[in-house]
Amino acid sequence: MVAGAYVLEYHLVNYRRTWRSSALSTLVMPLLTMLGFGVGVGSFVSGGVDGVPYLDWIVPGLIASTAVQAAIGEATWPVLSYFEWLKVYFAQAAAPLRVADILGGHLAFMLFRILSSAAAFLVVAALFGAVHSWWAPATLVVSLLVGLAVAAPAVAYSASITSDSYLAILMRFAVLPMSLFSGVFFPVDSLPVVLRWVAYALPLWHGVELSRDAMLGLAPGWLGLVHVVYLLIWCAAGWTLAHRCFRRRLAV
Repeated sequence: MVAGAYVLEYHLVNYRRTWRSSALSTLVMPLLTMLGFGVGVGSFVSGGVDGVPYLDWIVPGLIASTAVQAAIGEATWPVLSYFEWLKVYFAQAAAPLRVADILGGHLAFMLFRILSSAAAFLVVAALFGAVHSWWAPATLVVSLLVGLAVAAPAVAYSASITSDSYLAILMRFAVLPMSLFSGVFFPVDSLPVVLRWVAYALPLWHGVELSRDAMLGLAPGWLGLVHVVYLLIWCAAGWTLAHRCFRRRLAV
């Protein structure tokens, strides 16, 4: 764990030099999304969704989706570049670091980026008056959970390829459909039965449901436990796959 903290420190030092390039988008994207979907589209949704104003209904899903987007952004091209072009992972493996330290430190940095993105979105939502429950900060914990559930398997995928062309495939056939059909912009119940079950299998839907319950101050009940356990399974499976891919790639 101590060695993993040094790996995390490495990523934080790098980020300290480059944070300005992402700081503007971290604040602007929530603002534009809130205006475009929450206010713009919401003005055409009379009566809201399930009796909830559309802006209030969509914001929890957007926070969970933002966490997933941040996770994918950090778990794809940066991971591939550390293997293929920059060779950072190989340099770290040459030091007295275990695969678990290298992987754990980088995943910890990804959690930091996920948390900062979700927190920025929550702040913007509060400015728009879309926060009505004291449980709203719990969406940050949900964001970490769903972010890791997506980041870990994405890291495994990125560690198993040698060209960024395969990342475009991941974006087109996995990330984009998951973002559209996980209940972020409209209720999953409006989907055909087959697509509905596909949505239930995706980690983002579970994160959206937990986030929405927290933002609206609803008791998740036993289904909330199901969501949490399902996301933890994704985290554990993703870690196992990523660790195996790292070991194979680094020939440790």
